Amino acid sequence: MKEEKLLAILRLQRSKAVGDILAKKLIVNVGDVTQIFKEKPAALSKINGIGNHVIKHLFDTENIKSAEKELKYIQDNNIKHAYFLEDHYPTNLQHCIDSPILLFQDGNINLNSKKIIAIVGTRNMSSYGSHFCNTLIENLAKHNPIIVSGFAYGVDICAHKAAIKHNLQTIAVLAHGLEEIYPKVHKKYIHQVNENGGFLTEFWHKETPLRENFLKRNRIVAGIATATIIIESAEKGGSLVTADIANSYDRDVFAVPGRTTDLYSKGCNNLIKNNRAFLLNSADEIVKMLNWDIPKKTKVIQKQLFVELNEKEQKIYDLLHNTGAQVLDAISLECNIPIFQLSPILLQMELKGVTKPLPGKMFELI
Repeated sequence: MKEEKLLAILRLQRSKAVGDILAKKLIVNVGDVTQIFKEKPAALSKINGIGNHVIKHLFDTENIKSAEKELKYIQDNNIKHAYFLEDHYPTNLQHCIDSPILLFQDGNINLNSKKIIAIVGTRNMSSYGSHFCNTLIENLAKHNPIIVSGFAYGVDICAHKAAIKHNLQTIAVLAHGLEEIYPKVHKKYIHQVNENGGFLTEFWHKETPLRENFLKRNRIVAGIATATIIIESAEKGGSLVTADIANSYDRDVFAVPGRTTDLYSKGCNNLIKNNRAFLLNSADEIVKMLNWDIPKKTKVIQKQLFVELNEKEQKIYDLLHNTGAQVLDAISLECNIPIFQLSPILLQMELKGVTKPLPGKMFELI
């Protein structure tokens, strides 16, 4: 990635008044992240949601200085990073509207596998929870899933350690920058995690583990995985937030039941009772629910199109072919085509007999 582009992404990410959803809207409407800071404020203000307050923060000189410092750190330390419109950005996260526009990573992360599960739960894990977590991962190991968690006490670190024990890739999503480690007692696991996966974070290298950062971290844990498993939880807790986020992303959620008298089973029991999670008794249920037991097709026969597509039409076709039906906003983000340009392109593709519109501003291939 060119230095100018990375600097622009960092400036956008650092702007206090701009969240990830608004940042993506800016990028889609302007056409390129570098162009945002070349536009006149009057032009930006015409975009829905972009007022004087947002523009003030976008062009804040302190914001520019901070972004330049972070850029130097990234370059000096060869920090791996992924922009949400790049191919190596986690695919599952690309489908989450509020996912980070930029991620930083350390280690040997490979997200090519479609079998990615998040395992989270209480920090006060019982022997029952520990036994279930270890047995679950041991029995799933033959399917070679990627295990994602938050590197915290209790269920999180148990899941990471079990994954390492069974030679599975494990990804720790941090609520702080890569130069920090929380809790500090888990520093002893850094090398093992890096050898068997690695660390992901949206936070700049010196950012500390503030309370609100953990809630932001949870959406990455839920979004990067195809399914989220809650092992143990009290009636309230961060893992229940992760479950709610996973549900909002239309991902499968599983919860391990426990005795009604157990404090750290109440959250899981409530998820199951309220139909917000599937009851999980064994690894076999994960395998069946996620269709891991269906043999891979050895040959895929593609439908041949006998129409000519231009570059943008081909990009849209490839996206819909790989992912199935998509909403208009998602197509715009994935293909980096502003909506005002995208609508007439989709109309032309419909007239060519390539795509068809569906309810809810969705489109699919014919």
